Amino acid sequence: MARLAIFTERYTIRRSVELTALTNFRIAAGKLGHDCDFLFRSEIMSIPRYDGLLIRALTDPLNTSYVAARLAQVSGLRVIDEPDSILVCCDKVNMYQHLMRAGVPMPDTCFLTDDQVTPEQAHELFESYGTPLVLKAPNSSFSAYVEKVHDAASFVKVGKRFLRRADRLVVQQYLPSAFDWRVTMLDGKVLSVVKYVMAEGAWRIHDKDEDGRDNLCTVEGIQSNQVNPQLVQVALKAGNAIGRSLYGVDVKEFDDGFMVIEVNDNPNIDAGNEDSNNPEVYRNVVRYLAGEPWEGWI
Repeated sequence: MARLAIFTERYTIRRSVELTALTNFRIAAGKLGHDCDFLFRSEIMSIPRYDGLLIRALTDPLNTSYVAARLAQVSGLRVIDEPDSILVCCDKVNMYQHLMRAGVPMPDTCFLTDDQVTPEQAHELFESYGTPLVLKAPNSSFSAYVEKVHDAASFVKVGKRFLRRADRLVVQQYLPSAFDWRVTMLDGKVLSVVKYVMAEGAWRIHDKDEDGRDNLCTVEGIQSNQVNPQLVQVALKAGNAIGRSLYGVDVKEFDDGFMVIEVNDNPNIDAGNEDSNNPEVYRNVVRYLAGEPWEGWI
């Protein structure tokens, strides 16, 4: 029997799909013969008493969740997410550089410093990447600080604003699509695959309408035998370029193949969404944390 813990924060359990998922992890642990406790910030120093730690809170090197991950790692626990993955995925420049070195198919991408965000540079990039361009702050998440720009003036204005948060700016080719694939993987194996269908008029998974209200995607489950093997190969190549932790790989599908948009640490596993058609998600995460063998979904 293993003693497992789930580190979370109060804001994480405000949404019913997240609270239900956390409960499902705990139920799965009990059915497999393991203890599982919820830990909050005030209980962080009790982490070394456990055998494995699952982090279900926003990860960032400046957040308490990273402290929890480091404490678990130095204490010899199996931990999801492990600290190195947090450091890579929370810096999109670092993350994209890992993908580039591994030869992962992805949109045309470059990184600019403040002195390179100029109208002249904008014209060159519009010429080579097309119009519009997508600008991203390196430490963005949930589509925050990710915007399209259509001209040099907006390129400079948005770029300079994003650079108040970081020393480099991510510039990417815009690749429109009606949906993204989300391949969730752990330790080089597939946990689940779902389709994130963009809301009407949206171009991002997390978007806003004209009145500033949330315009979120819908999540569609898929059977394992319906998943394109090439999608799996591309997603695994991207995740393995980062490490062996828990990742959500966002992939776009085109007539000539697949392109990885990004790799996320601490990906959503929400009840009724990412676990669609695959309730073993919870048990497989528990098995990994407990050091038990488990099989990938595909």
